[in-house]
Amino acid sequence: MTELASLISPLFGLILLGFIAARITKQPEAALGWLNTFIIYAALPALFFKLLSKTPVEKLASFDFIAANLSATFLVFLIIYGIGRLIWRATMPEATIQGLAAAYGNIGYMGPAVAILTFGEAAAVPVALIFCFENMMHFIIAPTMMALAGKEKKSFADFILGILKKVFLHPFIIATILGILAAISKISLPGAVTGLVDYLAQAAAPCALFAMGVSLALRPLKRVPMELTAIIPANLILHALFMYVFLSWVGDFEPVWVYTAVLLASLPTATNVFVLAQQYGAWVERASATILLTTTLSVVTITAVIYLIKSGLLPPDLFPG
Repeated sequence: MTELASLISPLFGLILLGFIAARITKQPEAALGWLNTFIIYAALPALFFKLLSKTPVEKLASFDFIAANLSATFLVFLIIYGIGRLIWRATMPEATIQGLAAAYGNIGYMGPAVAILTFGEAAAVPVALIFCFENMMHFIIAPTMMALAGKEKKSFADFILGILKKVFLHPFIIATILGILAAISKISLPGAVTGLVDYLAQAAAPCALFAMGVSLALRPLKRVPMELTAIIPANLILHALFMYVFLSWVGDFEPVWVYTAVLLASLPTATNVFVLAQQYGAWVERASATILLTTTLSVVTITAVIYLIKSGLLPPDLFPG
């Protein structure tokens, strides 16, 4: 339990510090802009590049792992989207945001911090692959569903170009591609550049978690929507369960890859869901409430997942043999 506490305390401690700092200083949300810019455009890309550039190339071509991961995540989206449309009578844009609230975990800010602190640098490759391909999927789902609902007023060419820009111009994905190219070519960066990358990478996790705490403080919960009775369990429990079953079914992955994917699937709703809700004017206030509640409750679920893994109660393969 001491080891578990030492793993969990820094993660949620940084989020709590950000939350408290925001409440005490009462800075406007705009004040968070430059910190987010640093995290998105410098610190986390440097972390991805640093870790991937040292990875054996053969580990980067794990298409069966990617397929299992995306299948589990997409199934969670489909279930909540279907419930939204059939039971809650949500519009297509609202149901899309509800589905993303369940399936789109905080794999950008919390993902690297949680996984690498828990499993070490061995978790870097599965984290990067999960981040890249899940983000690609979400970047495709959101505009596609909004276009079908009539929210996207663009030509087909502009629509496709917009998706490609979101996917391939994202700083994390650019850094991942550069890291893979560096791994393939075995390029060694000059010492000064390596030192800068190291400094930025070290800042990634604490800055991202602190900024997340600030974001939560700036979006107070006004009421608990009825839909969260299904979205929260789907986000924090069902997603991780599906991920474990799908990876075990496909089978034969390194334990750290399975555990990293399960841990990332237990993360709370990504702040990007709120951004998408604002962009399309659908389910905005409730998306904010979802992020706040799932992040708060994830203290329990993430701790439980790490405990199951570290104690050996969760075997790396549900269907061995």
